[in-house]
Order: sequence, then C-alpha cells, then structure tokens
Amino acid sequence: MAPVAGFFDEAFTGRPVMAILRGFSVARTVELAQRAWDNGITAVEVPIQSPEAVEALAAAVAAGAARGFPVGAGTVTSTDHVRQAADAGAAFTVAPGLDERVAAASAHAGLAHLPGVATASDVQRAVGLGLHWVKAFPASVLGAGWFTAMHGPFPQVRFVATGGMGAGNAREFLDAGASVVAVGSALEDPAQLDRLAASV
Repeated sequence: MAPVAGFFDEAFTGRPVMAILRGFSVARTVELAQRAWDNGITAVEVPIQSPEAVEALAAAVAAGAARGFPVGAGTVTSTDHVRQAADAGAAFTVAPGLDERVAAASAHAGLAHLPGVATASDVQRAVGLGLHWVKAFPASVLGAGWFTAMHGPFPQVRFVATGGMGAGNAREFLDAGASVVAVGSALEDPAQLDRLAASV
C-alpha cells in the first residue's frame, strides 16, 4: 500500500489548524468552510456519519474547488465510507482509529489517509503502513505531554491533535509537539475560527 505521498506535508505547511465541520447543515458547512479559508485555515474536514453529512461534504468540496482548497472526509470507519468520500470528491480521509482496510482502501482510491492513534503501538503500526501523519485522539485526554513523549521514539511522525481542542489550548499542544490542532465541537461558536487564526 502506497499512501498519497506528501499530501499532508503540503496541506499543513505553515497552517497548524484543521477545521472539523461536524453535524452542520449543508449551507452552514459551506459557510463555516468559507470562514475558515478566509482566516487562512485551509484544511477542512467534514465527518460523514449520515447521508446529510455526505451531502454537506460534497458541497464543501465544490466550494473548496472554486478556491483551490482540498476538503477531506472524517469519521471514515469502513471501506463503504471511503467509497462515499471518493464519490463526493474528498481529497483525504480521517479515521478515529487505525484500520488497515480503511487505510488501504483510501490509498487505492487515491486519497491521503490520516488514521487515529492513541498509543505507541498504534503509531508504530501506522509507520509500518507508510503513514507518517497521524491523528492523536482524544488529544485532551491524552494530554499535551503525550506528544512530547511520542517524539522520542517517533521523530519522523507528525501528529494532528484532535478531540477537545480550541483556541484556549491550541498553543499548548502545538508547543508540546503537535504539528496541527484539529478543532471540531468548539466551532459551534464561529468566533473560534477568528481566535484560532490569531492565536497560532
């Protein structure tokens, strides 16, 4: 299995925030994606846990294409989800855990994949699959020190801190070694996008 080489390196260079737009209407998803892009937050993920969410993903993909920004599909936990993501035009997939079948299906579909990890064993398995960008979840439970500790044995791995992230703690996790913070539920307050852009 060969991952889409370099996608996340390019997507996240100089942009340490990803917006996760979960559970919003199609129109609200596009509105928040536009606000993220206006604030310089170019990485947007739309979790696909319902038919309505897949529709929101497709709308965000179309809006992103008009501005040159890729959009990814989140909470991708099956090969069916990978197919839905690809059909909607997603550029990457994000999973809460590490599933070799999902990673392989994403690579086969030409989509970069960001697997979820929470242990050193998870990280080592991801590296064995050729995946050097991983999603540390749930980051707020793992704690900022987890990122510092993981950089010892895995200096080549880049971590996206996900779960419980917001403008109030993003800098702490970035300083501890996360390369990116992914903000989801905090975006129910749209002012978070402005605060995040200013704080990182």
